[in-house]
Amino acid sequence: MKKTTFLPILVILVLILQSCEDNTLYFEDAYVIENVNIIDPLDGILEQQTVVIKKNKIHQIYTTAEIRLSPKNTIYDGSNQYLIPGLWDAHIHFAFETLLGEYMPDLFLSNGVTSVRDTGGPIDFVLPFKKYSLENPTTAPRVMIAGPLIDGKHNVYDGSSPSFPLLSIQNSSVSVLQKQVQELIDKKVDFLKAYEMLSPEQFKLLAQMAQANNLKLTGHIPLSMDVITATNLGLNSMEHLRNLELSMAEDFEDLFSERRFALKNKNNMSGSKLRSTLHQRQRMKAIANIDSARQNQVLNTLAINKTWQIPTLELYQTFANKKYKSKSFQSYFYLIPQKIRSKWMEQINSTSDKPDQKMIQYTQWSRNMVNQMHEKKIPFMAGTDTPIGFLIPGKSLHDELIQLSLSGLSHLEALKTATYHPAKYFGLENNLGRIKEGYEADLVLLEKNPLESIKNTQSISAVIKAGHFMNRTYLDSLQAK
Repeated sequence: MKKTTFLPILVILVLILQSCEDNTLYFEDAYVIENVNIIDPLDGILEQQTVVIKKNKIHQIYTTAEIRLSPKNTIYDGSNQYLIPGLWDAHIHFAFETLLGEYMPDLFLSNGVTSVRDTGGPIDFVLPFKKYSLENPTTAPRVMIAGPLIDGKHNVYDGSSPSFPLLSIQNSSVSVLQKQVQELIDKKVDFLKAYEMLSPEQFKLLAQMAQANNLKLTGHIPLSMDVITATNLGLNSMEHLRNLELSMAEDFEDLFSERRFALKNKNNMSGSKLRSTLHQRQRMKAIANIDSARQNQVLNTLAINKTWQIPTLELYQTFANKKYKSKSFQSYFYLIPQKIRSKWMEQINSTSDKPDQKMIQYTQWSRNMVNQMHEKKIPFMAGTDTPIGFLIPGKSLHDELIQLSLSGLSHLEALKTATYHPAKYFGLENNLGRIKEGYEADLVLLEKNPLESIKNTQSISAVIKAGHFMNRTYLDSLQAK
């Protein structure tokens, strides 16, 4: 009798205890973004997810409806917002405008750019930016550096004028190049950049040194070479599509011979003057006489070699249409220090308002070329060349994504050029550039869907750098000058 009475009481007690049990999830030393739409550059959109950030990593990802969170968690409401990987600007120059350089990291972060690739500047100037980023991973963008442009005997960016500040090193011979490049490698540059006045012998050695040290080699096609030879020797990526057209022209051989003779520089012109002279003489002529068979051969080679392209289309648009003359363009100048603003306005006011018709034609050709390259599955990275062309660091990256979208890339493909692709370029694709568990928590929270319009990458409500959450108020404080 007692036994039969005891069993129902025991069952009731167990049920009461189970009902009191806390089955909610609590993540210690972490925070949670709840009910957010995540956009992975490979998988696309996944709606209503809950993302757990712990230290500098994406710790866990859940479907929101399938879990219950403990109120003890630090929770950010991501409802109706979109989480994307942190953005890259794959072509910047800290050293082009040295007074602006110190402000650039904050400007990048405030615009969702959590990583940058500096494509040319004196090694002793750019190294501190890399060092600072390593010492402050939660409050500074990741910085990958090439050091100076590696140029030939008549280097272009030799510091002779404001338009051509000292960004390069001169190499009068193959032996000098070997010594100087080894010094850059010893200082732990992340990649190397070839420039236009290199001789074929110098370029070949540079490519060999890059390969021997497991470094990517980027740059412009040297004027003494053709694009197929350069990419076959090991040019892993190309900036601005520079000198691509010269290898596609019907009269390629004549243009090539003319350049090789001019590069002997019997009149002892400066590197900048010599390069400009050849561009003016040959660029538009080549574009007007593209040979379809040559073009196809070039593009097929780039596709086979998977030669990355950083076309900087917004830079070309800005120069061609004098966009910097417009009030809408200048309305963003409040983001930069007054001393730089005044300098830029003085330079802008001294230039003609008349659009550059040749540059407009070249810009149209460049956009069309990006479309054709994309159809060939040649890979792209988004880069801007900021602050050249009065392009605002950070802000200009979003404008470049618009240009890539207008050139035939889908919004997701454009997004990929500033997230997953740069990570893959540096061999970081298993740790960075996606929204996956275990990946680095470099992220951007948007108020609008960038897959509906790539312009929506600018609707930033928060930036996360190595797990550090920065809301819009904080980001705005980085922009105030």
